[in-house]
Amino acid sequence: VQLQASGGGLVQAGGSLRLSCQASGSTASINRMGWYRQAPGKQRDLVATITRAGSTYYGDSMKGRFTLSRDNAKNTIYLQMNSLKPEDTAVYLCNSNRGSLEYWGQGTLVTVSS
Repeated sequence: VQLQASGGGLVQAGGSLRLSCQASGSTASINRMGWYRQAPGKQRDLVATITRAGSTYYGDSMKGRFTLSRDNAKNTIYLQMNSLKPEDTAVYLCNSNRGSLEYWGQGTLVTVSS
């Protein structure tokens, strides 16, 4: 499974960005897909995940601001990020699970200026 992330960039505080992650390869058995993020010098944190059936789970600081959706036909997930804060600045990494296997994309940088 290969994961291609896109949509990062520079935005002012209070603005919005939409990230996309498309899976390719052996995608038929992918269940959960999602995003993690890692800021410089910090641990990797969960942003949000979504199952093939559409069940979502969000990290505490993302609830109410971020929305994760999924298009199974396109093997793509979309992370709509609103009301962005400077502390949301990080490399956002796409992740997927297929059985016991875990896959990571290359990451996309999100920078939120104050």
